[in-house]
Amino acid sequence: MSFTIGVAGKGGTGKTTVAALIIRHLKKTGRTPILAVDADPNSNLGDSIGLPAETSIGTVLDEFLKSKLNLPQGMPKSAYLEVQLNRVIVESEEVDLVSMGRPEGPGCYCYPNELLRKFLDVLSGNYPYIVMDNEAGMEHLSRRTTRELDLLFLVSDPTVKGIRSAGRLKRLAEELDLNIKQIHLVVNRANGDLDLRLIEEMEKEGLELLQIIPEDELLPRYDLEYKPLLELPESSKAVKAIDELMSKVDLG
Repeated sequence: MSFTIGVAGKGGTGKTTVAALIIRHLKKTGRTPILAVDADPNSNLGDSIGLPAETSIGTVLDEFLKSKLNLPQGMPKSAYLEVQLNRVIVESEEVDLVSMGRPEGPGCYCYPNELLRKFLDVLSGNYPYIVMDNEAGMEHLSRRTTRELDLLFLVSDPTVKGIRSAGRLKRLAEELDLNIKQIHLVVNRANGDLDLRLIEEMEKEGLELLQIIPEDELLPRYDLEYKPLLELPESSKAVKAIDELMSKVDLG
């Protein structure tokens, strides 16, 4: 049974960086193989971990709907789609990547979404750990195309807007009845103690602050040099904070 970790937050909070560093921590501590799921079409989890994606599940579903009338003779639709979905997996020694993307074409996705759900269920069985970088609305979770989460990190920057956005995501997760075992708040890019007004906002939103991640001058440098965050040194401030964060949670 896979242990699934979700990371969510409004755009610009650094949630993809947090997801990448969680993957780095799991890899370092021998919790492999890991399936990284990029469920945010606007993010670049693959680039952050050195596994750029060439295609996405959304693209495959679009192609499937366009070509389903011209399937290879004798091949069931389900088998054809499964073959095409396997193209999406980007493999490496200890970490594999799947990019969800977003279907662009018109039409009903009910049937392919059901097959996608089965495909992801089978795929996840090959990995003891799954890390999912979610889009702000957690669309794939709401459509039940991805499995439930054991652990959800809500990432905010040190702003009232960020905290309120994290609060909305927490309420959304509760409304979807996802049965998430652990939900924690992570404040990213914060130096020093948080403003008391932010603490008060967290209390209003019913959020539990588990970790502060400081600004790290290595992160923009690695981005400019196209270096994956998995290669960050142990001396990195962000790496140290993520290691501390992961020591506070139950990983099953």
